[in-house]
Amino acid sequence: MDMEQDSSTRKTIVKMLKTSGPLGVGEMAKRLGITEMAVRRHLNTLERDGYIDSRIVRQSMGRPMNIYRLTEAAEDLFPKNYHTLTLDLLGELDGGMDGGGVGKLFGRRKEKLQMKYEAGMEGKPLEERVAKLADIQNANGYMVEWERTDDGFVLKEFNCPISQVANRYEEACDCEQQLFEGLLDTKVERTECLAKGGGKCTYHIKEPKEERD
Repeated sequence: MDMEQDSSTRKTIVKMLKTSGPLGVGEMAKRLGITEMAVRRHLNTLERDGYIDSRIVRQSMGRPMNIYRLTEAAEDLFPKNYHTLTLDLLGELDGGMDGGGVGKLFGRRKEKLQMKYEAGMEGKPLEERVAKLADIQNANGYMVEWERTDDGFVLKEFNCPISQVANRYEEACDCEQQLFEGLLDTKVERTECLAKGGGKCTYHIKEPKEERD
């Protein structure tokens, strides 16, 4: 069986477990029309990747058998529509207040994130804070690169996990910039923005003169 067929079969197994619940090897082999040995090979791959786990179930007759089920990590394999719900809720919020409702919401989010991360940056030189900020953003899916320049640093984000929201609400981008300034305690200028058609989000971080001297 070639790699493309392997992938297709594993996708079928995942879908089967999603729609039918936990199953044994024999039942899966019967539904797929392949051998139990072939099913076990696919299950080993899925288990190695963290998408399924198994438990032993005792039967009234015969030997105990392994039953396979999806893990929480497997939920990421299925389509999600969170951004539509988020945009609908933000639209309701924006229309139900006397203006500025979305801005206030993003402002509170920015304050919450600053409180969460600022302790880990307190007292550190700017370069270490920039590196820490890049680690934080990478952990959140922003695909960050950064480098030193003559008068500071440049931080580039090649992905925006909240792009659908940022495309409609500029407040999301503004609050990110304000968060960076708060965590880095220096001037940060955004010169390119994914939400405005740029190839990435680019932030120029000004290094205070006393830190350069």
